[in-house]
Amino acid sequence: MKTHYTYPRILSIAGSDSGGGAGIQADLKTFSALGCYGMTAITALTAQNTCGVRAIHGVPQDILRAQIDAVVEDIGVDAVKIGMLHAPEVVITVAQALDDHGLSQIVLDPVMAAANGARLISDEAVQTLVRELFPRASVVTPNLDEAAMLLGRPLLTQDDMLQAASDLLQLGARAVLVKGGHMPGHDVVDIFQEKGGEPLVMRSPRIVTLNLHGAGCTLSSAIAAFLGLGESLPQAVVAARDYVMQAIAAGAAVKIGQGTGPMNHGYSPVEMKIKLNK
Repeated sequence: MKTHYTYPRILSIAGSDSGGGAGIQADLKTFSALGCYGMTAITALTAQNTCGVRAIHGVPQDILRAQIDAVVEDIGVDAVKIGMLHAPEVVITVAQALDDHGLSQIVLDPVMAAANGARLISDEAVQTLVRELFPRASVVTPNLDEAAMLLGRPLLTQDDMLQAASDLLQLGARAVLVKGGHMPGHDVVDIFQEKGGEPLVMRSPRIVTLNLHGAGCTLSSAIAAFLGLGESLPQAVVAARDYVMQAIAAGAAVKIGQGTGPMNHGYSPVEMKIKLNK
């Protein structure tokens, strides 16, 4: 292949949020803010706003696969973020596409419920997700509630989170980031651990705000962006977490909608990066 210049190319395979704060929309804002070229394969359309999810419409599997094929075969992909996969057949389609195209640097955000508690994935899909995508992902990024659902037990303390990280690795994940934002306390604690490695405990003062919609989507897409920019996985996790905390702080006092508002993805955008592609 002829040497040429390109952008860091990040693909989001996820659901659409009509309110713009989460899902595909948040991912694209994040990719752009971090200097990457964002692409999408939409798994489902949701009718939602800051107050909650009103309806979900799944995209046909042949159209989902066609989106992935079209992007990879023409543009290429440096990293992948996977979000909402609402049904077992969606998980299978995505897993097959990852294998067929040899895609790597995969960040799996196991989206299971909306902020208002609306369930976004079936029980069968959860089982399929663990079996098919945990081993393929570079890192899995559940929040506290999602980790509890995956493990079938409540997570109430930092020690619970540490044990959860270890147990999720036993389910087949190569690395895991357990997000502790839903745990009460003055600080937000997140735990990152790779298989065979020691846990990294990250702690930050909690930012008091209602504008947290899409925080998980944004964090996982930021990790994918930093991987696409050439960072190692631990470096990408730390940098992505810092970006999210600053985006939350920058949008903490802004009023958007009547419920849980979005963060400020574009608080400090950078120019699109250009890299040599061989």
